[in-house]
Amino acid sequence: MIPAPSRPARSRLVPMRPRDPREPARTASELELFFDLVFVVAVSVASVQLHHALAEGHVVDGVVSYLMVFFSIWWAWMNFTWFATAFDTDDWLYRVLTLVQMAGVLVLAAGVEDTFGAERDYTVVTLGYVLMRVALVAQWLRAAHGDASLRRTTLVYAAGISTVQVLWLLRLALPESVATASFLVLVAAELAVPVVAERVGPTPWHPHHVAERYGLFTLIVLGESVLASANAFIGALHDDAELVPLVTTAVLTFVVTAALWWTYFWAPHHRTIDAGGALRYGYAHYLVFAAAGAFSAGVEVEIDALSGHGELSQAAAAWTVSVPVAVFVLGIWAIALRPVGDRVVNLVVPVAALVVLADALVPVPLLVTAVVMVGVVFVLVRRPAEVAVA
Repeated sequence: MIPAPSRPARSRLVPMRPRDPREPARTASELELFFDLVFVVAVSVASVQLHHALAEGHVVDGVVSYLMVFFSIWWAWMNFTWFATAFDTDDWLYRVLTLVQMAGVLVLAAGVEDTFGAERDYTVVTLGYVLMRVALVAQWLRAAHGDASLRRTTLVYAAGISTVQVLWLLRLALPESVATASFLVLVAAELAVPVVAERVGPTPWHPHHVAERYGLFTLIVLGESVLASANAFIGALHDDAELVPLVTTAVLTFVVTAALWWTYFWAPHHRTIDAGGALRYGYAHYLVFAAAGAFSAGVEVEIDALSGHGELSQAAAAWTVSVPVAVFVLGIWAIALRPVGDRVVNLVVPVAALVVLADALVPVPLLVTAVVMVGVVFVLVRRPAEVAVA
């Protein structure tokens, strides 16, 4: 058994060896919690820009830009998380390199607005993203130096990530006509690096630690929905808009957000990682996280429509809420609920997601969404825990 790294003296480095995947009481560190704070900024900026794009009627361009930007946010966070669960030493060099990654997130966030503009300029976002990834390459090289048993794996990670970062920088010189296609190619390259590296030799990961880290990021993106509802509501009050529809929307939004939280945390995620595989669990969360962030933008679009702002009709604005909620529910069902749920859970949850997806066609879509999600929570509460995880 490999022990957890002891706290080093200030001037010394701890050998970067694999952490014990069965280490008792492994939880998120203070540094990881600090690291998440900068992602609050990045997710918030991306959600705000999506809201503006949707409110102005630029639905397709706004959604495409959002999904592209959110990939860079999610992928950088995920790579750090899985590296940390395997090799976190918490010495001064590890902390410094993590802080460099945090700086890269802030640079990326500063460039998000440019990606939603008419020119769709990804220069600043790319530079911030590459800064994060280069710092992680340094961590992988340090891991290669610290442990011979995983040296080939860690070097594959370092070489693969470095190669793709060069390609991201070269992509900036490509014409706009191939921007989306080249982005998809490089996304595929990024996703392929862990697949190839883990086949060389799997890195250790702690199920409880990883599940906690994903749960914390889920709280970040769901928290954006609460913040969006509050900010939009306060702004509408200043415009002397009608109170009853706004209060109703705010209450229903909170109910839906709470139900999404309840649904996500019903499943024992540390078991579902083992059941479905680490890569599947990690990769599929992109849909869950992106949907939760988009839900916050949809809430603001909905309130814009109620208060007479924005270019979208109330019917069209309803889709900006129902689609993210449906994607979130289907995503978390596929990732975490389906492997451990019984027949009732595995029937009710996906059907509920489909009903939510269609509720934009009815006169009171948010009310229907709230009622359906409360029904999902009721079903989950009624299923005994021992049956759910059997």
